Amino acid sequence: MAAARVIGVIGAGTMGAGIAQLAARSGARTILYDPISEALRRGALHVAAGLEKEAARGRGTSQEARTAAERLETVEDLAALAPCDLVIEAAPERLALKHELYARLSEEILGEECVLASNTSSLLVTAIAAAATCPERVVGMHFFNPAPVMRLLEVVAGEQSGERALALAHATGEAMGKTVIRAADGPGFLVNRCNRPFGLEALRMLQEQIADIETIDRIVRMEGGFRMGPFELMDLVGIDTGLEISKSFYEQSFYEPRWQPSPISARYVAAGLHGRKTGRGYYDYSNDPYRPPDPDPDPDPPARADAKVQPAGGGVLERILCQVINECAFALGEGVGSAQDIDTGMMLGLNYPRGPLAWADEIGLDHVLAVLDGLWEEYREERYRPAPALRRLVRSQGSFTTPRP
Repeated sequence: MAAARVIGVIGAGTMGAGIAQLAARSGARTILYDPISEALRRGALHVAAGLEKEAARGRGTSQEARTAAERLETVEDLAALAPCDLVIEAAPERLALKHELYARLSEEILGEECVLASNTSSLLVTAIAAAATCPERVVGMHFFNPAPVMRLLEVVAGEQSGERALALAHATGEAMGKTVIRAADGPGFLVNRCNRPFGLEALRMLQEQIADIETIDRIVRMEGGFRMGPFELMDLVGIDTGLEISKSFYEQSFYEPRWQPSPISARYVAAGLHGRKTGRGYYDYSNDPYRPPDPDPDPDPPARADAKVQPAGGGVLERILCQVINECAFALGEGVGSAQDIDTGMMLGLNYPRGPLAWADEIGLDHVLAVLDGLWEEYREERYRPAPALRRLVRSQGSFTTPRP
């Protein structure tokens, strides 16, 4: 399947402009739509500046950047998207608005072969596709922010998405220079779903006073090799945004205990402490730096993340990591994505130092299961129940990343 040659982008905000930049850079005729003329103007400037910045960093020449920018057309009339092979929607996350767009585009404007793709990260692709006359032509194309920089693209199959539409989205993503993974529709798709415990388990340990914010983050950075601890990441995303995402996960899953929102987040939001954007969240950003630098790492630490972990509760990193591995195992067992796509997605989409499933194989699946069973014995809460796929692999002495003979 060849990549789309005429790409429409709906929404000229930061994400839409970033996607339009990728489309223009890939060689496609790019039509950027927004009903607000000022937003279109800013979006076009954003695309041109982004292409020039890439050229300055050695990604092509200034002439190539100008040529790519000339492929961009801005339009305020939705009907101008009629020539498109692919339309990528980056409109606000309101289902009623998306339904209006998809109904009009599919009924009145687009050709019968045009694929409609949503960049949604919080709504189900299946729910969005319900308004289209041909839901088999609707897929998810979840770009990670900032779209021109992040190397990952999730192509998401709704319940009725056809293989041709998925293949076109996949090929177009690769033409844009992305590593493309496939995911089935569901809350958070693949990457964001598998990362749920990274913050939620940290919040649970804080709630129980097992360790404070700074200690949890420092352990995750220094022992796990992560660029940021979970509380730093939640501050960066926005605690209010994170809480809304948690609520969405919990509701869409019909109240899965593993995804229950934390009361700590709710209290911070109620207090107006939303993270970096308000100057204070889990950290106080009125000071620079907001935390002391980490000490030099111990060249021979007594307990590293790839060492054997202990059951009966585990340490800070072990609890977070084993819960992430468990969520990955649930996603794998439910067919949301492959083991390779899970690990690739977590590394490229969220900067994990290594793929969680490969990490689990290094640790030893029996030890991961022992930590989870220890947490289950201590708490008797469904959030700590081990994934059946993990338990089956331990029983068969298999692994996540080594194919069975």
